[in-house]
Amino acid sequence: MTVPHPKPADEASAPAPEADLVPPSATGVLTVDLDALVANWRRLEKTAVPAECAGVIKADAYGCGTAPVAGALAAAGCKTFFVATLSEARAARAALPDTAALYVLNGFFQNTGDDYAKYNCRPVIGDLHELAEWDIFCRRTSWTGGAAIHIDTGMNRLGLTIDAAQSIIPRIHAGDHGITLVMSHLVSAEQLNAPVNARQLGSFRAIASEFAGVPASLANSSGIFLGAPFQFDLVRPGAALYGVNPTPEADNPMQPIAEIKARIVQLRDIERGDTVGYGSTWTARRATRIAIISAGYADGYFRAASSNDGTRGADVVIAGKRCPIAGRISMDLIAVDITDLPPKSVKRGQMATLLGDGITVDELAHHFGTIGYEVLTSLGKRYTRIYKGGPVAAELAPTASAQQA
Repeated sequence: MTVPHPKPADEASAPAPEADLVPPSATGVLTVDLDALVANWRRLEKTAVPAECAGVIKADAYGCGTAPVAGALAAAGCKTFFVATLSEARAARAALPDTAALYVLNGFFQNTGDDYAKYNCRPVIGDLHELAEWDIFCRRTSWTGGAAIHIDTGMNRLGLTIDAAQSIIPRIHAGDHGITLVMSHLVSAEQLNAPVNARQLGSFRAIASEFAGVPASLANSSGIFLGAPFQFDLVRPGAALYGVNPTPEADNPMQPIAEIKARIVQLRDIERGDTVGYGSTWTARRATRIAIISAGYADGYFRAASSNDGTRGADVVIAGKRCPIAGRISMDLIAVDITDLPPKSVKRGQMATLLGDGITVDELAHHFGTIGYEVLTSLGKRYTRIYKGGPVAAELAPTASAQQA
């Protein structure tokens, strides 16, 4: 279920407490702060001035919800957006003004031109065969929606080679080419002194300069913080918008936007020497009080964050204090050691915080053995979603009973 959390109408009014918006049947809640999202976008926009700051909203806006995220960014002034697939473009376009530029990163497939026109989006073309197929569609239909050219400068994933890109320069010089952006993608932008950054910058600057009059884009979230030479005409932040640290060698300049809470479904007391969870990997070293939380790896809380007798796992915040996970995380449940909490501070039905209250996306990523990107895009579908701030009331109210997320 998606639940809007409207802004107060004036200074004297206040939104209902979030607890009042959560159905009694909800076992977990994902709260997304759209005001924090917009603040992150403005921070990135300011860092990249005079370059335009786009918004990457692929993978359901990094697990945070395409429609509310796209709507909030558009209302804040974001004019260019990126998704990965046509199905994502369809969802994004429904939430965006017609004037917003919408690029599809994964390229152009045969017989998909009509969909690009229908959703008013632009393919990011990374192969000469794709370009030829796109040209055929445009000639047949007189479509003038534009396309981006992706040039590979070292990722060896998508994109034209430098030689292939050189081959279309005469087309650029001839004018009326239909190319609205030339772009590449950094390999190691999060590493400030990685030699590959300078190599890619040099290669891209040289080829982009030959695309006379076409805006250029190289920097992703971390690339923005490599400095002005990397920013060109357009920057493409993704993970940083959602609170992931784009500068892992320094403090995180971004605000967290996502909070996850899950319900405590049972409290139990165990004796010293008892074990908890699958495999009996965690043994109580004293009389222990355990809280069982209704979330697990099916909800995107990775099994890798489990604890055992030799290794402490992740923490959960209960009654305002961090408590350690006890034993293996299972598909639907997490056991947490709450022995050190005051006896009457925890009750069945209470919510525990899995993300938030000082537990960051990057901290969870460390325990999960992955990166913040994967943490967010793995968020499960069982959470009731609450959206705070942004243009929420009007846009989300019609979907409150229609979406299960």
